[in-house]
Amino acid sequence: MHAAVPPSRMAPLLRAFLFDALLAVLLVVGGSIAAAAVWTVWRAATLAAGGQPDAAAIQAAIGQPGALAQILFALFATSFAALVLYFWRRRADAGERTTAHAALRRRSTWGWTVLVGVAVFLGSSLLGWLARQLGSEPVPTNLALVEEAARNWPVFLFLFAVVLAPAYEELLFRRVFFGRFLAAGRPWLGLVVSSLAFALVHEVPGISHNPPLAVLQLWLIYGGMGAAFAWLYWRTGSLWAPFLAHALNNALALVVHGLI
Repeated sequence: MHAAVPPSRMAPLLRAFLFDALLAVLLVVGGSIAAAAVWTVWRAATLAAGGQPDAAAIQAAIGQPGALAQILFALFATSFAALVLYFWRRRADAGERTTAHAALRRRSTWGWTVLVGVAVFLGSSLLGWLARQLGSEPVPTNLALVEEAARNWPVFLFLFAVVLAPAYEELLFRRVFFGRFLAAGRPWLGLVVSSLAFALVHEVPGISHNPPLAVLQLWLIYGGMGAAFAWLYWRTGSLWAPFLAHALNNALALVVHGLI
């Protein structure tokens, strides 16, 4: 576990977090727009090479990006934001990297990692079962994309869900967001704040047709997941631990729900 440090003043810490969060949003939006622009140019060039007669016909035929393109947009935009924030705002120093690598040599780190990964999956499943007894069956915002990817690109879906998404999410939410509070001696505040951010990013209010109870259920699932991974980072001192636990949870979800 990270060594205890005297807590910093809360107001400057929250301002720094809000700056990080706002910067992350701007980078994700900017990255998404850039990725969509590149896709549009590529699509137009492909149509023109295929014999589309004029600009109006090309514009009409461009259409909307498919599931694979949308997943790639999200991958590029979010990983771009995570890397910029990590290298600019929360880059690990040599001592932190040494501590993280040492943690991987402890059997307890691997035990906690497996325990948290399985517990997160079981807890999410239990909450889903309880909610179904109350008539609540939310549809996650990304479910349609995941199902289409499972049908057409199962290997890519596995790589994305088990390796790539956990990597950039842990870098952003646990290292950058939670890690700022941890380094400032306020881990419990960081656990709450970063978990709320994690939940809101995964289920943005107002963009789905889920009723309020279903949205609350998804927030509880994602918030609990974020809190568990933050605690694991705090407990082990290595970002590898929550990354591997996150990957394990996602792999179990893909297998149990028949998506791979």
